[in-house]
Amino acid sequence: MDQESWIPTEIPLNRPNAARIYDCLLGGYHNFAIDRQIADQMMEVYPEMGLGAQANRAFLRRAVRFLMGQGIDQILDLGSGIPTVGNVHEEAQAVNPEARVVYVDIDPVAVSHSNAMLKDNQLAVAIQQDVRNIQTILNHDQVTALLDFERPVAVLMVAILHYVVDYEEARHIVHETLGALAPGSYLTIAHATTEFEPPGLLTLQELFGQASATQSRSRAQIEAFFAGQEMVEPGLVWTPLWRPDDADDLFVDQPHRALTLAGMIRKP
Repeated sequence: MDQESWIPTEIPLNRPNAARIYDCLLGGYHNFAIDRQIADQMMEVYPEMGLGAQANRAFLRRAVRFLMGQGIDQILDLGSGIPTVGNVHEEAQAVNPEARVVYVDIDPVAVSHSNAMLKDNQLAVAIQQDVRNIQTILNHDQVTALLDFERPVAVLMVAILHYVVDYEEARHIVHETLGALAPGSYLTIAHATTEFEPPGLLTLQELFGQASATQSRSRAQIEAFFAGQEMVEPGLVWTPLWRPDDADDLFVDQPHRALTLAGMIRKP
């Protein structure tokens, strides 16, 4: 895609954005000079930032494949980011061509590029919305047109809740989402954690803070998102340890280097 096809005209080119920085860390090309500058500075402080992003993305793909294996055919991906290799709809529809996917992101670049990529796919769509407006998302016309909440739905909150700085607000989002789901639905969460502090943590936070405020949380705080729910094995673990494909998977030997914990709920 040429630049004009994926950059909305109203987007400032001199303001960094979290989704585009993440895209840069993954080796994507839907980012601006200001995003690359921050990503490069983060990599100078902690050279494994890019590998951590890849480990997180690999977890997302494994989670989607697991969900498809459980017979799920509807997915709501909150904070989906900019499309890259192994997108949720590609993983899902490779297993079930009738699988339906709704992407939600606050970044207009992510949504614009997603919809350009999905223009010939009638079973997937992207909408621009803030995850804090969870009821607006759940009741959105384009969401309800594709997803039937009377049947099981898989909701993905992969690397999104740490952008909700207020802890009680983040818990509210999880609570409201679970309340809207039918029995047999799944909720997947991956969250940055304070259980391991990489070198230069304060500098990393300052750099990324130019694009978006974030709040890493303790294991106990992340566990609270799952309180009282039926968790899928292996429970809450470092993302590389959540059903790895192989013993040689990225960071399986030192999973804390991925900087994120992950788990999945099945609603009874």
